[in-house]
Amino acid sequence: MADQSRQQRTADTAPRSTRYKAGDYVLYRDAEKFWTGKPGHTTICKVERGWVNVNSNEKMYDLVEVATKRYLSAHPDYMRLLPAVDAMHDIDTAPLSDPDAGAMSPAAVAWLRQVLRTDTGQPQLPVTD
Repeated sequence: MADQSRQQRTADTAPRSTRYKAGDYVLYRDAEKFWTGKPGHTTICKVERGWVNVNSNEKMYDLVEVATKRYLSAHPDYMRLLPAVDAMHDIDTAPLSDPDAGAMSPAAVAWLRQVLRTDTGQPQLPVTD
């Protein structure tokens, strides 16, 4: 009975199977580093490709660490998708009407500077129809 209860708890908390595609950003956790208490166990990676391990018939992914450009292969159980909405939240919610530019996050300010810059390097509002 205890095994059945434990299996149910595991099934309830286990993530659903996710298919990743090339270009997806994921959070990857190196399980061995994590369980042994070593630093650097969780990194942000970009998915390069998916493949099937012929020995175990399990889906695997080739990743590139964003910060170091190091390649690694990962099992999807140790990956979580990083949605674009999370990465863009500060820009989407920036107080653009606030008279104090300091109230905007640095990312929102950088985005505005890029949008308003022309080839001459002078700020200019975008043309709208």
